[in-house]
Amino acid sequence: MTSPDANADTQDESIHEPRMWRDGEWTATVIKNEDDEGWAVAMTKAGEVEPALVGPWTMGRDKKNPKPLDTSAFNTLVKTAAEVLRRHEQQLHSQLHREVSVTVAGSRVSVTLDIVPDEDDAHAVLRAYSSNGTAVGDLLGEVRVGANFKLNVASAVAWIENGFRKLG
Repeated sequence: MTSPDANADTQDESIHEPRMWRDGEWTATVIKNEDDEGWAVAMTKAGEVEPALVGPWTMGRDKKNPKPLDTSAFNTLVKTAAEVLRRHEQQLHSQLHREVSVTVAGSRVSVTLDIVPDEDDAHAVLRAYSSNGTAVGDLLGEVRVGANFKLNVASAVAWIENGFRKLG
């Protein structure tokens, strides 16, 4: 039986076995639940080491072995695992990206803060974009700031009024 983290050459092969199902970029593997006498299913995306989703799996009719995987169950698991990944990406994005809109001297400006979570060099990039007129979206200014920079209306206005130069 092929493991879900097999090399990339075998990831293209479809597998439809009672305890392993692989189609496209997802592999479902039914595993013994170590915490009790039940079963669990792990959904792993191709190229990933850790599963995106691990959840309980239904017992079969004999109440001893797991219910075999099938197309319907696999498709539901793929949808659920993809949603888990999407929510994780959204949460990470919201933790690393901030945005405020301000009006300075009659012009609307959108200011973004993107945190770069680097172990050795954590920092953030502050950017200002035009939000009105014919040049909407044009980059007005950019500066590197500390990863702990607090973006709010007051700090955005202060930065813009300072000519987009580094604050502090």
